Amino acid sequence: MDYRDRHVVVTGGTGALGSAVVAGLIEAGAVCHIPYINAGEVERFPLRSHGRVALAGKVELSDEAAVRRFYEGLPQLWASIHLAGGFGMSAVSGTTKPDLMKQVEMNFVTAFLCCAAAVRSMERAGSGGRIVNVAPRPALEWRSGAGMVAYTASKAAVAALTVALAEEVIRHGILVNAIAPSTMDTPANREAMPHADPAAWAKVEDVAATVVFLASPENRVTRGAVVPVYGRG
Repeated sequence: MDYRDRHVVVTGGTGALGSAVVAGLIEAGAVCHIPYINAGEVERFPLRSHGRVALAGKVELSDEAAVRRFYEGLPQLWASIHLAGGFGMSAVSGTTKPDLMKQVEMNFVTAFLCCAAAVRSMERAGSGGRIVNVAPRPALEWRSGAGMVAYTASKAAVAALTVALAEEVIRHGILVNAIAPSTMDTPANREAMPHADPAAWAKVEDVAATVVFLASPENRVTRGAVVPVYGRG
């Protein structure tokens, strides 16, 4: 895949999946623009000093004005990949409205605002583009979201956003898709689930490869898909 001279936004780019996605994009020749809040995570980000990585600090992705400023300051945008979000495990009986709204803000609102800003940028350029969201397995298999209903609902909204937006912007040559990963084999998941079998989990590099393809110029026909990227579990 050839991303030479193409500019790509990766939200959540300093996390486990984000780092693998950025590595794949860099290998393919892309210039990656990564907004972040957590400075500690950036310190652990292995590509922070790479010449084709541009880090933008203190960009709150649930703040419409901040997102607009960030995107309007970018060079001509080819793709926008939205991996930022947050997880919440809580039974409905123990979930307050602030808990619910936190999930909606972290997952749905951030994706919506970044999609909107990316579309504006791509429409201005008139050269098409690609958008990739993340709506994990419970966003497709709702029954698996028992015990984390607020999280599941916020991510199901991202799946719906993806499919509806894909229809809206295809006339501008913008292809919109999402991935739906199952549990991924990350250090954080291994620590949180020490008795699980990580061999059955989706490998981060494999999930990242799917993202890199969907955002690439080589993806000419796939749009409006929420692609399952499951392990063996």
